[in-house]
Amino acid sequence: MIHVVAGVVIDRLRRVLIAQRPAGKHLAGAWEFPGGKLEPGEAPGEGLARELREEIGITIRQPRPLIRVHHAYPHGEVLLDVWVVRRYRGRPRGLDGQRLRWCNARELLGAELLPADRPILAALKLPQRLRRASTPVYRVARFSERARGTNPRGSAARLLGVACRNAAEARAAAGRADFLVLREAPSCRELAALCGAVPVPVFVPGMALERAWALGASGINAIVC
Repeated sequence: MIHVVAGVVIDRLRRVLIAQRPAGKHLAGAWEFPGGKLEPGEAPGEGLARELREEIGITIRQPRPLIRVHHAYPHGEVLLDVWVVRRYRGRPRGLDGQRLRWCNARELLGAELLPADRPILAALKLPQRLRRASTPVYRVARFSERARGTNPRGSAARLLGVACRNAAEARAAAGRADFLVLREAPSCRELAALCGAVPVPVFVPGMALERAWALGASGINAIVC
């Protein structure tokens, strides 16, 4: 498996940066979120900072973990670690000769993104703090309700979150939810292990945003449903 990190770089106008794969590379001409392969022994956050510095010339701070995407290409399987980057220094430019493009929400939906990048668009709709259990974008269901299959994943336009009492329930629900909502605050070690094991965004209660991000969570559960 090829472990890749990618950054969803967002500017002050809420536009998202995408890069075009140059000629000579696999899937040349397609668009993707900037990033690249992790080096042996490199942590994802460190690799993201290095790749964005080397590839588009920016220095980042406090990136937000978003989603981990598994995708099988003909040349091999990819694990894509995706982070949201809102705080950075420098003006992005294609240091490898790649074209860059800033997109608003509508333009991003119409871009010819790599297949592995498509699930990222849905995850980007989620807020940093969950303040309501139901919105036009998402719905949070109880673990017991989700276990009965009352709202199969992908059956509705809204993203489906599952409220889990603890990390064990969250692991059990990870394959059937678009995101996970912890009702009880786990230990830092438990949270880091959970976020490293599941592919979907995790929201945790009772923690500062920056601390949650450092442990791999995507945001805060302010509902405590």
